[in-house]
This record gives sequence, structure tokens and C-alpha cells, in this order.
Amino acid sequence: QVHLAESGGGLVQAGGSLRLSCLFSGGTFDETTMAWFRQPPGKGREYVAGISWSGSSTSYGDSVKGRFTISRDNAKDTVYLEMNSLKPEDTAVYFCAAGILAKDPDYWGLGTQVTVSS
Repeated sequence: QVHLAESGGGLVQAGGSLRLSCLFSGGTFDETTMAWFRQPPGKGREYVAGISWSGSSTSYGDSVKGRFTISRDNAKDTVYLEMNSLKPEDTAVYFCAAGILAKDPDYWGLGTQVTVSS
């Protein structure tokens, strides 16, 4: 069974940066598409970014384009989300996800809280 464990969330001031990590286990990481989603307080879950199994293809939600970068290290079974120029509206629980399709994943992590203060 695939297991995803996020880390790296926390409290940061607006304009700051954070890097989230997600450790994958229980499957074949280098054959799996990975993604990040987020859920702001009181709102639905939103697609943030996705990356193909090789890392050669990435996609981003409109609200984070140019500020966030998704990457992966297949030797470490880990996917990252580098978040720069953070805004208060980026405050959310961030979830790591895995599957065949980035926007329709099969597996989810438990999430990590990111809070951006103004």
C-alpha cells in the first residue's frame, strides 16, 4: 500500500519561502506521477502542481505559477514543493498525492499546515 508523508510546513511571513517534502513508500516511485494539492480554511481542495514520473513534465495551478516549483528525486523517493513569494492566501493544508493522473490521484498524504502571516 502506498504511503505518503509530508513535512516542511509551518508559519512564515508574507514574501517568505518554504519547501515542502513528501516521502513515498509502498510502491514504485519512479513510475508514479506525483502532485501537490491544498485546502484553504473553509474552502475546497485545489490543485497546486504535478510532475511526471521522470520529472520531465510539470504543471501548475494558475494561482501559484511563477512562485512555486515542483521537483522530485527518484533516488530518494521524494517529491518537493518549493514555495516562494508566499502570500496570506497561500495559507492552507498542503497534501501530497500520487497516481496515474496528477489531477486525479489515487493516494493521498495526511497533509501539512502552511500559514502565511501578513
